[in-house]
Order: sequence, then structure tokens, then C-alpha cells
Amino acid sequence: MRKSIPKISESEWEVMKVLWQKAPLTASEITSSLQPTTEWKSKTVRTLLDRLTKKEVIGVHRDQRVYTFYPLFSQKECQKAKTSSFVKRVYDGTLKTMLVQFIQDEDLSDADIKELRSILDTKQDTDRPTTDNK
Repeated sequence: MRKSIPKISESEWEVMKVLWQKAPLTASEITSSLQPTTEWKSKTVRTLLDRLTKKEVIGVHRDQRVYTFYPLFSQKECQKAKTSSFVKRVYDGTLKTMLVQFIQDEDLSDADIKELRSILDTKQDTDRPTTDNK
């Protein structure tokens, strides 16, 4: 059984996005990748890498002269954990309330609505119990 994903801060999330794109990476490579969107110095990135390592969200290859870092969880796994935490915190764990608010507050195109209907129809079909007529 895989252990649960620890909470990841917004800054740590930025580091993870770089690692999900291309890993393993050195701390210098991660810092370079983050420079266009942040003003973080290498010391800041190393601190974030240390935190993520201690939380066991990333692993480290220490068999080389330069350490390289890699994610221990997929982006999808982390997104699912983050979404679940958000729904619990903000919507008291009620996904329906969150979806209704987003749908009412967003301008959805006809294509968006069609896609959402298709997703719900597929979900309904897969969740429906099957009956054997033997």
C-alpha cells in the first residue's frame, strides 16, 4: 500500500512541476528552469528540495558526484490529493457544492458543456451496477 501524499506548499509545487516535466534533474538545473517564472536563488531552491526530500515527496540519486532529484509521486496523484484537501477545507468535503459553484460562476462554451455532459454520462454508466440475468 502506497503511503499518503504529504501536503505540498505552493513554492514546493513549483519545484515539483519542473521535476514532473523532466527528471532526474540537479539542483542547478531546477533553479535554471524556475528562473523565468521566479526570482529564486539557488539557496531557496535547495531549501525547497530539502523540504520535499524530508517529506518523502522526492527522491535523490546520490550515486553520482552531483545529486539528482526525481518525484516519488506522479503529478496526477499529487493533484488528486491537493483537490481532495481543497474540497475538504473550502467546501466541507462536498464535491457537488464546489462543482455547482464553478459551473455557475464560469462562462462555459457549448463545447465545454458538451464535454462535461459526456464526462458525467460516462461516469454514470461506469458507476451503475451491472445485473446478471442468469
